Amino acid sequence: MGVLADGMHLMHNRAIACGPFPMTTTSCPCGSGLAFDHCCGPLLAGARRAPTAEALMRSRYTAFALGNAAYLLETWHPKTRPEALELDDTPPLKWIGLQVRRHQITGEDRAEVEFVARCRIGGRAERLHESSRFVREDGRWFYVDGELAP
Repeated sequence: MGVLADGMHLMHNRAIACGPFPMTTTSCPCGSGLAFDHCCGPLLAGARRAPTAEALMRSRYTAFALGNAAYLLETWHPKTRPEALELDDTPPLKWIGLQVRRHQITGEDRAEVEFVARCRIGGRAERLHESSRFVREDGRWFYVDGELAP
């Protein structure tokens, strides 16, 4: 893992967050173009499950942006999940955009999502380009791990 691994892996292993990001009918931080209440909001609230690995990845990006450590742990596969996440960074980090480049089904219950997440750390722009792996168990998608793109 590199400097910014999972905005999500750094997001995933080091747990980076920004916030607060007021949500109601505003656009979802994941960049889908939908309102938060019709996109990642119901997933983060536990009202529904992510139907695809891409939807889970987008909701995890949103959880990082909102500082929702509980959701991140809940959607992380138990075999690779850390015991705890602390979502506080100095200097403060602000997530500013997500681009999903590829969503590929790699097996009946496996998928990969390649993405680029952009953020600002202490005023400096950063990019995180990663391919994340996901697995579906009992109809529920989980983040497993990821690799930084070259």
